[in-house]
Amino acid sequence: MHRPMDENRAAPPSAARRRPAGPGGPRSGTARPPGDIPDPAGVDPAVLGALLGRHGWLRRGGAPGRYSRWTPPGPSGGAASLLVPDTTAFPDSEDLLAEALTALARSALPRAREVLLSLAVPSDEIRWWREAPEPVAGATAWTGAERLHTAARQILLAGALAVRSTAGYHGARHRRRARAALDGVLVEPAPGGRELAAFVPVTSGRAVAVRLHRALHATREAVDYQRATGGFEAFDTAVAAGVSRELTQALVALVRGSEGAGIALDWAPAAGPPEGCPARPEPVEFSPGDLPALRRAGARYLRDEPPETVRITGAVVRLRRAAPGGPGVVRLRVLAGAEVPHVRLELDEEAYRIAGHAHLVGLPIRVEGRLESHDGFRRLTRTAQVVPVRVDDAERDRLMKSLHENLDCFEEACGGE
Repeated sequence: MHRPMDENRAAPPSAARRRPAGPGGPRSGTARPPGDIPDPAGVDPAVLGALLGRHGWLRRGGAPGRYSRWTPPGPSGGAASLLVPDTTAFPDSEDLLAEALTALARSALPRAREVLLSLAVPSDEIRWWREAPEPVAGATAWTGAERLHTAARQILLAGALAVRSTAGYHGARHRRRARAALDGVLVEPAPGGRELAAFVPVTSGRAVAVRLHRALHATREAVDYQRATGGFEAFDTAVAAGVSRELTQALVALVRGSEGAGIALDWAPAAGPPEGCPARPEPVEFSPGDLPALRRAGARYLRDEPPETVRITGAVVRLRRAAPGGPGVVRLRVLAGAEVPHVRLELDEEAYRIAGHAHLVGLPIRVEGRLESHDGFRRLTRTAQVVPVRVDDAERDRLMKSLHENLDCFEEACGGE
């Protein structure tokens, strides 16, 4: 299956370099048009024509100024051509649109489903593909499809993280909000397991698509620079474009075990290209020869990302120490002060006692320290100023309920001094 091309875009250099048809974000499974077909009265014929061209339909004439005829891509299996009006100015325009949409809904072509998806929810399309030898067994093909899906999900998450913050290494920071930004993304795998497409809604996910577009091109340029000169300076400056360890590791996962892989992005026709971005972005491709540069860049990002000085407010969810007296380890569920869900910290005897007592009376604590990068920003060191924090009655009741539901976590705290 070849990547669908519009009339002005060059065909791929070979059948092996196919452009995928369909993944999405974290929502797994095959994407399907929500509900029935879109309301013909709300469909722009120009948008429908642009989507048909993008997904492989060929324009085969028609009556200029009134309608155009589109034939299905590839072996159509008897699928009928579509008549699409050029404008909505004629009395039969809505009828033609209704017939075309109904034909797409009844079509067995995966591309027809993708067109309906993009019409129902205007979405930017991100497509992944991997060039791999023909599998010798079904299990091999399934494994390749799983790798592709996992890598695509990681790449999308890296883009969403870069929207939240530019950093060489994000660790556990911002992940909750980054995942939430991908909630509306739909996934559409292509037959064969070598291609995947994501439909990213413009209303909630355009910032992710734009950031990912820039980050991928910056990564490609940084890899080229490193392979030509041996230097990693380009990776340092690429952080501002959204490049991170998370992205380089995701690209390693995409390329590893393949003969090459790539990513292409098409903007939603209904919304047009974002400001400052090309109308038709060039695909970005990576080869196995790029893997050493990507791996070393990821290791540099992990090593060089500095710790953060923070003041965290959190609810104690676990206390542990080796003896009734002395220092101990506390785990906090972060309520404010850092974009991570939990942190672990070692406290001296006095601070540990304060944390235990605060929890037993249903109060969170506030603590200052350094959020260390090498543990994924999950560990707080050089802690100071451990104090209980007053909260309203509703929050206190909720914290006390959590205590009673997890008494096994606090046996040592209750049986101590």
